[in-house]
Amino acid sequence: MIKVGDTLPAVTLYEYSEVEGEGCSIGPNPVDVAKAAAGKTIALFALPGAFTPTCSAKHVPGYVENAEVLKAAGVDEIWCLSVNDAFVMGAWARDQKSAGKVRMLADGSADFAKAAGLTLDLTGRGMGLRSNRYSMLVKDGKVAALNVEAPGKFEVSDAATLLAQARG
Repeated sequence: MIKVGDTLPAVTLYEYSEVEGEGCSIGPNPVDVAKAAAGKTIALFALPGAFTPTCSAKHVPGYVENAEVLKAAGVDEIWCLSVNDAFVMGAWARDQKSAGKVRMLADGSADFAKAAGLTLDLTGRGMGLRSNRYSMLVKDGKVAALNVEAPGKFEVSDAATLLAQARG
């Protein structure tokens, strides 16, 4: 499993863009993790699935509501990762009103989750291989803090915990 001091996995995630701009076309666009994280402080959190109860009611809203406070604490960007495709993440971003606050990044094939050693096997529940629920503070592509949830829990990967670590 990835740990504090490690570099983020060198994978490509995908982000659905509603508008054209800054080299991004409408629709899914690749996000090279190493390039996107270079020189930035990122509040990254991951969860098992878009539109799922805890993820939609608590996890994403906490980061959307605290986006300005996190940025005031030195966070450049907030990333939400989930093992869903970019179209689903785009629809979820609209539903959660996260535009301009949280980047909703698709890890469709679980490449990031696998490389980080943070997968969650929900095959028995019909959901396949997913991401564990966690958060991490990333500085210039390296993990500065990591908070991995116990199965079925939502206690340490919330926005308040990461905010305290960003203020550190």
